[in-house]
Amino acid sequence: MRLVNKKDAGLEPFDALWHLLNFFTPAIGIGFVASTLAKLIWRSELQRIGWCRLCGVTIGFAAAVLVAGLVLLGHDGRMATYAAMVAAVALSLWWFGFRPFRS
Repeated sequence: MRLVNKKDAGLEPFDALWHLLNFFTPAIGIGFVASTLAKLIWRSELQRIGWCRLCGVTIGFAAAVLVAGLVLLGHDGRMATYAAMVAAVALSLWWFGFRPFRS
């Protein structure tokens, strides 16, 4: 057990890394699961798009929404942020796989 001095209450580098990883874990999780399920369910429609690209796009959109939710709402972990994250992932999957007039 590590005792924290009241004068030095800053984050150590390892603690800061854990905070960042825990902040972006929902984005990584939902991006990974959504892109994997989309590739499995709509295999023929998403054949031209690579799984890594699809996963990267969905994780990027989800992470951007998490950061925007933190900035706009002032706190992470709000249900509105998570709902917007799900909508952003769905929109990114639609845009890269099912939008009209795609080439």
